[in-house]
Amino acid sequence: MTDDAAATPICLARPLPGPDDDPRRGCAATRGADGRPLHAAALRFFWGPMDCGKSTMALQMNHNHARQGRRGLVTTRIDRSLGPQVTTRIGLAHAAIEVTDGLDLRDLVRDAWADGVRVDYLICDEASFYNLEHIEQMADLVDNDDVDVYAFGLATDFRSSLFPAARRLFELADSVARIQVEVLCWCGREGLLNARVIGGRVVREGEQVVIGDTVDTADVRYQVLCRRHYRAGELGPRD
Repeated sequence: MTDDAAATPICLARPLPGPDDDPRRGCAATRGADGRPLHAAALRFFWGPMDCGKSTMALQMNHNHARQGRRGLVTTRIDRSLGPQVTTRIGLAHAAIEVTDGLDLRDLVRDAWADGVRVDYLICDEASFYNLEHIEQMADLVDNDDVDVYAFGLATDFRSSLFPAARRLFELADSVARIQVEVLCWCGREGLLNARVIGGRVVREGEQVVIGDTVDTADVRYQVLCRRHYRAGELGPRD
C-alpha cells in the first residue's frame, strides 16, 4: 500500500452523486444537509443582565450562520415590542415566531421539514421566559435531530432568583457563557442584578414576569444595579 493510499479516508457509506456533490463534505452518512458532522449539534446558553446586548447578539448569530448557507428559525417570547419579533435597544429588529405555552419546538422544526424547509438551527431569544418543557424540547432537538439551539436570556428575575427556564438551561446546556458587554450601575460598578421599580421604589414582591421598560417614565420599569445598591434598594441620585 502506498503512502498516498494509506492517507486516503475510506467511507463505507458512500454519498450518492448529485449536483452538490463535493468530496470535502465527507461521508453522507456522517454529514447533515448543511455539511456539518452529524451529532455535532449543541445547546448553548448566553446570558446577562438587561442592556448587555443579548438580543443584538442573537440577531448577529443568526446573520453569521445565514451567511454561511445555514438555515434557521428565530423564536422569542414577550419581546419588549410585545410583537412576534426580536428587537434591540440599538434599533435592530427581526421577525420571529412567538413561543406560546402550547408550542412544541420539536413540532415547529419537524413541520418545517415536512414542508420542505431545512432547519439547521434555532435562535431562541428571551429564553428565560420560556417554560421548562421548551427547554427539554431544545435538548431533544439537539440530541435527536442534530439541530443547533442558541438560547439568549436573563439568568435572574427582579428578586435575584433564577428563572426556572434559565436554571434548566444552566443544568442542560453544552456551554453557558455570560455576554461580555459590561453594564454599569449608576455608581459606576458593574451591574449584576435587575431591579423592578414602581413609584420610584425597588419592589421585592409580585409576579415573576411583568412587562416594563428601562425608561424613567414607565409605570413599571427595570434598572440594572450592582449587588450593593440592589440589596440596599438605592436607585441613585435623581435630577
